[in-house]
Amino acid sequence: MDGTTDDVIEELVRRHAPQVLGALVRRYGHFDPAEDAVQEALIAAAGQWPRDGIPDNPRGWLIRVASRRLTDRLRSDEARRRRENTAAALTPADAFVTPPPDAAPGGPDRAPSEDDTLTLLILCCHPALSPAAQIALTLRAVGGLTTAEIARAHLVPEATMAQRISRAKRAVRGTRFPRPDARELDRRLGAVLQVLYLIFNEGYTATAGPDLLRTDLAREAIRLTRAVRRLLPHEGRVTGLLALMVLTQARAPARTGADGALIPLDEQDRALWNRTAVAEGIALAEEALSQGPAGDYQLQAAIAALHDEAERAEDTDWPQILALYDLLVRRTPDPAAALGRAVAVAMVHGPRAGLAEVDALEEAAGAAGTAEAAARHYRLHAVRAHLLERAGDPAAARTAYRAAADATLSEPEARYLRRRADELDG
Repeated sequence: MDGTTDDVIEELVRRHAPQVLGALVRRYGHFDPAEDAVQEALIAAAGQWPRDGIPDNPRGWLIRVASRRLTDRLRSDEARRRRENTAAALTPADAFVTPPPDAAPGGPDRAPSEDDTLTLLILCCHPALSPAAQIALTLRAVGGLTTAEIARAHLVPEATMAQRISRAKRAVRGTRFPRPDARELDRRLGAVLQVLYLIFNEGYTATAGPDLLRTDLAREAIRLTRAVRRLLPHEGRVTGLLALMVLTQARAPARTGADGALIPLDEQDRALWNRTAVAEGIALAEEALSQGPAGDYQLQAAIAALHDEAERAEDTDWPQILALYDLLVRRTPDPAAALGRAVAVAMVHGPRAGLAEVDALEEAAGAAGTAEAAARHYRLHAVRAHLLERAGDPAAARTAYRAAADATLSEPEARYLRRRADELDG
């Protein structure tokens, strides 16, 4: 089978894996065995589909095979427990009921509902888990990131992240959920929105690796956020996050050059922006602001809308953006928001005023005293370099660009930053 077909198969299994896992978890309640069964089904697909052809219903095929693998394993475990006459069980008795041998495993021939991935997302945001564990488990199960990728994104060793994910799986072992409803979702909304935003950000700007974009992750985050909004249509935080994602993703066609090189916002060809998405995002941002007090996502969406409304970089309404950032930083301790405000200060009051803000942020980051905090602030070095360049200090800007390039794990970002430093050498 040719390489094109192999690529199609790889894309299919990547796209459907979270939905299949969500279907199994919703039906059977066992996260770890379900994940193993899905992996076995994916391996089977990789072996059979190139030889026999892609089935008409790939999701149905995967869920059927995974369901059979899971039920076989659960029945085998049950038989072993009976032989050993032990009272131990994989899950509490009220959390799981093994289907009888002749029962169809939840209708495996039917493709899983789109709600299955949302069910999995809600499971990953279980209140028994810490926020860090919720994020890690969601990125693994819903986002499809490898443990190594998640570890790089969190700047921790891979073994540490593997342990974190394993503990999270044990914590939710045996938990079952029906199809998600608005009440259940509302209880976990903060965590759900946070992990959706993180998945989107990882797709829009990959933390590490050779590619700047992971379009599959960004699109999946938007799809899931739309699903959440269908359940909570009048929740301003949800509408605001969807607006922010849509407005940001609208710029994606202009973010990279033909060679995959990063193109910063002020240098992008805005004719390439998706104007249909821009119009939708602006309408959503306006709706979000009408749905109650302005929260973090609504304010960020309003900032993104002002950027997208400008036909040219020089038309950007920076005073209004600065006013919105002033509101945002009073609400959240997020360093990214504070850094965005420093850029807005520079655009309104000049680069030296922005540099003073960056100095204050760098001092605060140094006071945190952790390697993780320092590494996460490579963007601070990049902003400093840009402002130093605008302020007419090329030597200092060159040093800052190279410091930022050395700190980032993203190869496209590092190439861009080193190119800017090299241009200042000239």
